[in-house]
Amino acid sequence: MFPNSSNLGRPPFPPKHQQQSNFFNKLPLNIPPTLLSHQQSIDTQFNFQNAARLREQSVPRDAKRQRFHSHHPETTVINQAVPLPEERRYSFPGSVQSPLLPAHQEPDLTGCIPPLQDTLFLDPIETTLPVAKDKLSQQVLDLFQACQQQTCDLNRKELCRAELQREIQRIFPQSRLFLVGSSLNGFATRTSDGDLCLVVKEEPVNQKTEARHILSLIQKLFSTKLSSYIERPQLIRAKVPIVKFRDKVSRVEFDLNVNNVVGIRNTFLLRTYAYIENRVRPLVVVIKKWASFHDINDASRGTLNSYSLVLMVLHYLQTLPEPILPSLQKNYPESFDPTMQLHLVHRVPRTIPPYLSKNGSSLGDLLIGFFKYYATEFDWSHQMISVREAKAIPRPDGTEWRNKFICVEEPFDGTNTARAVHEKQKFDMIRSEILQTWKILRDKKDLNYVLPLRTVIQKR
Repeated sequence: MFPNSSNLGRPPFPPKHQQQSNFFNKLPLNIPPTLLSHQQSIDTQFNFQNAARLREQSVPRDAKRQRFHSHHPETTVINQAVPLPEERRYSFPGSVQSPLLPAHQEPDLTGCIPPLQDTLFLDPIETTLPVAKDKLSQQVLDLFQACQQQTCDLNRKELCRAELQREIQRIFPQSRLFLVGSSLNGFATRTSDGDLCLVVKEEPVNQKTEARHILSLIQKLFSTKLSSYIERPQLIRAKVPIVKFRDKVSRVEFDLNVNNVVGIRNTFLLRTYAYIENRVRPLVVVIKKWASFHDINDASRGTLNSYSLVLMVLHYLQTLPEPILPSLQKNYPESFDPTMQLHLVHRVPRTIPPYLSKNGSSLGDLLIGFFKYYATEFDWSHQMISVREAKAIPRPDGTEWRNKFICVEEPFDGTNTARAVHEKQKFDMIRSEILQTWKILRDKKDLNYVLPLRTVIQKR
């Protein structure tokens, strides 16, 4: 993906017996490699232990990746991508051999991401999709299965993350690059962007000054040395500034922020919600597709970002007369403590059991109910959506909330995730789409009237 940099003055790795201790001495963060979520290695998607041994035999000593033991003694964690020869640098999937696997161990990349079980940091959780007994519910399931993120999609993002981390560490040697957001929280689609968090130090970073300066250096790196592989790097000076860019090889759009560690925390909170009840993911993915189709899923244009949409769905499922979801933060405060050290956050989902709801509503009924709730029941003028409290609560009076049309509380830091909706025209458009969709689904009970399935599935 990036130019082979193994010969650009980088000192050879220390002897094996020194690698682990030297690495942890450099890290400013108390973050072991196992937190690096899916981004540690594409190897964690499959059983690559044999492949890793074969690779070790074929890679020169000065180009081998450092390895450390995880919390699972039987598993090896890969922390740094092997610089790949030019002719072997491409993304998954492809008709040619994977750059990280011997030919005889090429995995099947056409299936869905196994829910939780193939990630190094989470224990296996068996999940099955709900049974659809009516047309609308079946349409929701079909759309979800066609559009949900696939293993190959995640592999593309991971390969880019691993290569970028190596390049960025030439500027910030002690930094770590995390893949966060929908790519890992269970709610991604095949066209979802990749979200990256660059953690440069343990202390908070001033987003207006320090983060912007760091991102300007990253943008310069992308525009110069990596210009053959990264296109359109753009520094966006938002409240949390980001560099937006596109990886030419994987064709994935990325947003990269600095030290916005709340994104690491909420990734695992949302991932827990995604898998404790099997109706959650299909409902969220379909509503995200609906919002995108109706042009109300773009914060840069004054509408809702995907994170706010997910929180809206979770809130709705929490506030039903017979709730389908609890407040995880209220039920398990020690597991979702916002001050918990980052290296412990990844362990949380394994500790939370499935939620057994007495509500047997179908996916179709829940979809209609979602639009009805926000069209006729939720008080936009006086209430705030709070997944943390599992209820609608009165709006705070702070500047973060004053004169805002939509208030969605971030579960950890209490900010407004929907602050981009600051024009009445855009707010009215969002409410109008919700109201019209509710009336149509209530009468027709056919998803095609509000979201043409064939068109959406073709785009995915």
